[in-house]
Amino acid sequence: MYRYDEFDRDFVSARVAEFADQVDRRLAGQITEDQFRPLRLMNGVYLQLHAYMLRVAIPYGTLNARQMRMLAHIARTYDKGYGHFTTRQNIQYNWPALSDMPAILADLASVEMHAIQTSGNCIRNVTADHFAGAAADEVADPRPYAEILRQWSSVHPEFSYLPRKFKIAVTGADRDRAAIQVHDIGLHLKKDGAGRLGFAVYVGGGQGRTPIIAKKIRDFLPEEHLLSYTTAIMRVYNLHGRRDNKYKARIKILVHETGTDEFARQVEAEWSSLKDGQLTLPAADIRAIEAYFAPPPLVARPEGDEALMLARLDSRSFSEWLDQNVVTHRNPDYAAVTISLKGIGDAPGDATDEQMDGVADLAERYAFDEIRVSHEQNLILPHVARADLEAVYDELVRIGLATANANLITDIIACPGLDYCALANARSIPVAQEISKRFAALDRQRDIGELKLKISGCINACGHHHVGHIGILGVEKKGAELYQITLGGSGDENTSIGEIIGRGFGPEEITDAIETIVETYLALRNAPTERFIDAYRRLGPQPFKEALYVGEVRAA
Repeated sequence: MYRYDEFDRDFVSARVAEFADQVDRRLAGQITEDQFRPLRLMNGVYLQLHAYMLRVAIPYGTLNARQMRMLAHIARTYDKGYGHFTTRQNIQYNWPALSDMPAILADLASVEMHAIQTSGNCIRNVTADHFAGAAADEVADPRPYAEILRQWSSVHPEFSYLPRKFKIAVTGADRDRAAIQVHDIGLHLKKDGAGRLGFAVYVGGGQGRTPIIAKKIRDFLPEEHLLSYTTAIMRVYNLHGRRDNKYKARIKILVHETGTDEFARQVEAEWSSLKDGQLTLPAADIRAIEAYFAPPPLVARPEGDEALMLARLDSRSFSEWLDQNVVTHRNPDYAAVTISLKGIGDAPGDATDEQMDGVADLAERYAFDEIRVSHEQNLILPHVARADLEAVYDELVRIGLATANANLITDIIACPGLDYCALANARSIPVAQEISKRFAALDRQRDIGELKLKISGCINACGHHHVGHIGILGVEKKGAELYQITLGGSGDENTSIGEIIGRGFGPEEITDAIETIVETYLALRNAPTERFIDAYRRLGPQPFKEALYVGEVRAA
């Protein structure tokens, strides 16, 4: 993984010192909250409902054991003993004191971490496939390109004050595990007919108040032009993006109102003056960054299959975990492990300090000192010998992270909602907890099969409800919480935006409504192997509406 050079260290250290002075002046009353707000946002500090919140960057979701232990230390020392992993592959702390922020940032800097550009109208944390470098279906590891984009975009003088926040995602496989089509820029790393590496470029995707699927504006961009072409996109957006209305300020609105063809024409015109200039990436520089992401020394471990066969016979729960949370690695003696942060009845994405320390120990002992954060709010050990999977599982059981529910209905994505967020209209966490308890039986979950359920507490869609197979949006109506359901969303290579199914449900009704939807699907699927999303696309919304709103649909 990437290691800071002298520039990185000096840059982050200077930012910590600068922000420490700003915090001191705020605490002394020398600057107002309005004056302090843009300064703290540049350093990842939000003011939530009850306290300040700190969002820490985990670039493209990759970190090592030393960094994970530091995250545990911060949770234990400055917060309430836990952290919340987010859909941007970051971590948030909900209860730190403002006076402690400089010390937290200094601790982060000591392990090559920071909170820069995790908020504000700038280019945010670049995200990537959480199985990058391990996936059997990968064309190439997308993380070196994410790192190149991180270095280029950090405090970029031209793009630090954009019309609105800006998000980039990169994937290196045909199976999109980074949701690139709901990002401002989505990059699909691929090879052309001659075997050259490059990108299909998508622009103008996003969720929130106006969900839009990104448009492909270039089928193949050679890798050396990554920065020049991205700069051209950013310049067109920075020039023409709305600054008079924050609800229309995202690039998705600009692309929609300008038209895909015209927007692409403007980008190509801007790029024509950049494409062979100083932003062209020399092949040697790309390969130098790639060297930081060289795969670990995966020595042959052929004893794994026999060991797993015997262990399966001894433990049904281990066998179920293998089936659900372990995926194929590019090396047949290894596997990638999903560590679910969605225990039954738990707050999705939360991990305690002890659990973070435990994951750090596992990474050091069994996973070549590497951990990933997925945009689905889970942790990943990307390189585990199959012969070591039983030992990993036993340790996950000990620390309470062995839930075998990856990609099942209880593997719920949820934002913090009204329990923490000042923007939220409704609670998300209690709804997620109640649904996970209702569907707690693993046999039932596995019978239902793959089902992406996602919950947002407001229209900003931090819980990605628009691209949930089942999405739940919390709204406020006449002072009460109400939950609106969408069906048919997806954030993979076949991206779709969920359809609103009808009127909303109260907090005491929403879990029953989800169960009705699931039971309708089970009754109508054409085979046990037909996934919910495929059945919905075949059936359409009508049978689900009829089941949810008995009598209302016919009366209408």
